[in-house]
Amino acid sequence: MAGFAITDLGLSHFRSHRMARLSFDGRPVALIGPNGAGKTNILEAVSLLSPGRGLRRAGADDLSRKPESLGWKIMAGLTGPSAAHEVETGAEAGQTRQVRIDGKLATQVSLARITRILWLVPAMDRLWIEAAEGRRRFLDRMTLSFTPDHAEAVLGYEKAMRDRNRLLRDQVHDAHWYRALEARMVETAAQIDANRQDTLARLCAAQQGCDTSFPTTALAITNPEVTEDFAQALAENRRRDMAAGRTLTGPHRADLQGVFADKGIPADQCSTGEQKALLISLILANARALAADIGAAPILLLDEVAAHLDTQRRAALYDEICAMGAQAIMTGTEAALFDSLGPRAQSFMVTETDNQSYTEETRL
Repeated sequence: MAGFAITDLGLSHFRSHRMARLSFDGRPVALIGPNGAGKTNILEAVSLLSPGRGLRRAGADDLSRKPESLGWKIMAGLTGPSAAHEVETGAEAGQTRQVRIDGKLATQVSLARITRILWLVPAMDRLWIEAAEGRRRFLDRMTLSFTPDHAEAVLGYEKAMRDRNRLLRDQVHDAHWYRALEARMVETAAQIDANRQDTLARLCAAQQGCDTSFPTTALAITNPEVTEDFAQALAENRRRDMAAGRTLTGPHRADLQGVFADKGIPADQCSTGEQKALLISLILANARALAADIGAAPILLLDEVAAHLDTQRRAALYDEICAMGAQAIMTGTEAALFDSLGPRAQSFMVTETDNQSYTEETRL
């Protein structure tokens, strides 16, 4: 099965890379080098070929190479099941990020329609024990992979909610000012919740009967406020929301709950190793569900994932990636972490000298 893939990647003044050009042949990719060499910066660049602020959620100015601060650019050739595209994204110094697809200005949401990119980075290891905001963001990125229009529903909801919050902070009591905004919130909230629930159903189906070395995760969304009475709840809670200065009910308050299915233990009570295994399991399930749904595996970005797995599970992870036909771009400090991939993968050595990163293709 052919998956989404990057054929070539160019970086200009991006993070530690003054200029870089990498050519990929569709196989998984191992980026090898010491900590601080610039490996994760390459993953971050690829993550910006999808909507949003990338895997570090950095602002446009933060991505520009220092001390020059001239702005930055990412150029990539992308292939998918039906077409190939040339993508450019970047920002001039002090400007907002722009996207061009095949030479034409495009929205970030358009990126989700031409490729699918999933990632797992060490910062996500605390997903189950930190605030709900991170889990919502994780859920919405998975949802976006299945439903590119999900981003527009989220943006529409957030805009209407910001406008409502402004009225609340200004102590506006006239119901007329609220009705149109709340109607928009109700409409988009229903779409957001339906998209999220559909994503959970797809993930559940992708985990059932799958031959994998990673544990099954039972998932649920806790969001009792998004019901048929959401419009009534918004109207009735205006006084309470006005006291708080913000909207206290809605899909922006949802949470994602995970349970280690075989043990019946909530994810936040599992060991650190088990929590990592559950995350990997979900990323693989998301990838399998996409491959089944649209006939193409997504691009996977896995930062330092091999270092947290024993030899058997590393081999199992690589076998699943190759069986799906996914182009996974992975980082590691040692080539030995990727031994079981052998000729099934490309590898690049990433080094750093005088605050500048360099890449060179090698062999595993």
